[in-house]
Amino acid sequence: MNLTEWARAQGIAPRTAYRWFREGMLPVPAERVGPRTILVNIDANTSPPVTGGVGLYARVSSHDHKADLDRQTARLSAWATKAGHRIVRIESEIASGVNGRRSKAERLLADPKVTTVVVEHKDRLGRMNVELIEAALSATGRRLVVLDDGEVDDDLVRDMAEVLTSLCERLYGRRSAKRRARKALEAAAADE
Repeated sequence: MNLTEWARAQGIAPRTAYRWFREGMLPVPAERVGPRTILVNIDANTSPPVTGGVGLYARVSSHDHKADLDRQTARLSAWATKAGHRIVRIESEIASGVNGRRSKAERLLADPKVTTVVVEHKDRLGRMNVELIEAALSATGRRLVVLDDGEVDDDLVRDMAEVLTSLCERLYGRRSAKRRARKALEAAAADE
């Protein structure tokens, strides 16, 4: 089967499939048979073997918390090792949780060898819409594991905190947004 046909059948952009082939990350065997032709070797009766493992992702928002980043990565690694998981990729970065353009998170999510993405808290992956990432991973047979899910249990409260944080970041700047959002929630709770 041609690589382009295979990619479209899998719901993958052909460009992505070609990039995976070049980088040696294509999850199925393939070979170049001509200058512009790549054939994917798939037997219709067999499915490709599961060769994936766990991808760990750690993030902090500023360089002031670099030590926290190292500790977070160590805790994730210790958990995966203790649970007997095979770690195939570890990514850690210093970036805002509101910024959707985080290169290391994108690289981890795009890696076909990573079948399970592990984060310490949901907000490490993103401040908002983490459920969308979870749904996208689930649609491709992958999953997200959050080690400490004991943050806010009430959906409405969590959503309100996320919206307030986002608005405060735009209004007051990123460094003090979380603190100001927390103060706004406390003031709203005190008025009740």
